[in-house]
Amino acid sequence: MDNDNRWAKEAYPDEYRRDVSGSLAFSGLSMDMFTRGKVDNMVDVLRHHSVVPAATAACLDIGCGIGAAHPLLCDRVGALSGADVSADAIETARSSNPSVEYRSYEPPRLPYPDAQFDFCTTSCVIHHVPPAQWQGFVNEAYRVARPGGLFTVYEHNPFNPLTRVAVWRCPFDHDAVLLRPRRVIHLMRAAGFQIVLRKYLFFVPVDAAWARRVDRLLGWLPLGAQYVVCGRKPG
Repeated sequence: MDNDNRWAKEAYPDEYRRDVSGSLAFSGLSMDMFTRGKVDNMVDVLRHHSVVPAATAACLDIGCGIGAAHPLLCDRVGALSGADVSADAIETARSSNPSVEYRSYEPPRLPYPDAQFDFCTTSCVIHHVPPAQWQGFVNEAYRVARPGGLFTVYEHNPFNPLTRVAVWRCPFDHDAVLLRPRRVIHLMRAAGFQIVLRKYLFFVPVDAAWARRVDRLLGWLPLGAQYVVCGRKPG
């Protein structure tokens, strides 16, 4: 498979945080709010759906970028690894998060043996992957997950008009091809995952615990700014 993923060829932008935050400025939201909310959701998914406790789970963040979420996650799981096609991003992540194990790689194959992780996750990454490579990306998560292991996909919700505006405004997202949840579910099922969760997130533009409770109550409603789909590898 030819590797035409943009971030395997281009330098990872030093202005990543600025670009994302700038695209959200019109809404009054921040990148950090989304990061904290997704980390809290990951831990919730582990607590409610994992066959192993979160505190002992071996976890992999696929397309981890600069590891922005890892300071919030690494102390809440057993072990955390991150992989990305951008060597520049991995270098930054290593310097910021010395307790996390990082590897850069060339798609399509992740740099890990089969059945190594209890929990794999990818956060707003697949929309940067060329669509012809989407299935291979999900297949690799299936390969490195252990039997009974989980894979969560977090993506922008194309049904939310403010999300579309934020993506349009962000230079980092100029190549984005947004996926509907049903597309992610199809990719997961084709790889072999059993779907255990589909939920919408970020209904309230507030970075607070009560806002996360609102997300739990309204998660069925397809209007949140982002969504999560979780699959389990049989076994």
